[in-house]
Amino acid sequence: MNKKVSIITPNYNSEKFIEDSINSVISQTYANWEMIIVDDCSSDNSRHKILSLANKDSRIRPILLKSNVGAAEARNIALRKANGNYIAFLDSDDLWNNEKLEKQINFMIKNRVAFSFTSYNVISESGKKIRTVIKVPSKISYSSYLKNTVIGCLTVIINRDMTGDFQFPKIKSSHDMALWLQIMKRGFLAYGLDHAYASYRIVSTSITANKLSAAFDVWKVYRNIEGLSFLYSSYCFIHYVFNAFKKRI
Repeated sequence: MNKKVSIITPNYNSEKFIEDSINSVISQTYANWEMIIVDDCSSDNSRHKILSLANKDSRIRPILLKSNVGAAEARNIALRKANGNYIAFLDSDDLWNNEKLEKQINFMIKNRVAFSFTSYNVISESGKKIRTVIKVPSKISYSSYLKNTVIGCLTVIINRDMTGDFQFPKIKSSHDMALWLQIMKRGFLAYGLDHAYASYRIVSTSITANKLSAAFDVWKVYRNIEGLSFLYSSYCFIHYVFNAFKKRI
């Protein structure tokens, strides 16, 4: 239980939510973590709030960028600075249950798992629960995940000692999907814990709020990153749309 976890958090103009996100990490029952927050040249009061909390807890490591680079590169900058054996992800508007790290790391150690994810709640901007829990399977493979959207970035933990180093592909959205596929292609299954240890906040200004743009980026992952044929990409995309719709009802 003494392995270090590096929590990767990109931030851009999230002054309304960033304190709650950081506090959900500070309240973790698992104490050996560092939270690397990359502020992507915010124009709001985010930086002040991040620095204020970092002054109170040395485990919070702010990186303040002078120009906007986008979420994928902000995460990559954090990954290059990370010292942890395990890598976890939490966006600046999302939240964790206080037992999230403890339960998930214990599961990974006990079962010798390199890549895990969990179920999660969906909440409104005000923090109100707005959907049933997004449930996850016990495991998922590369071929299955091509047709699914079930892995929530805010729930993922990866044992970097097992997988080796990795970086996000530099695309606007769906770079998390592309990375999970990249890791699975190295021979790792993703294992799910069917308990909601995190809460995903629907924010109207987020990139993923634009479903059409997000869907187009999934198509680009199939064709440009994974190099799938048009026919197989179409087959996977139809399943992706169906599963995305099913997840939201």
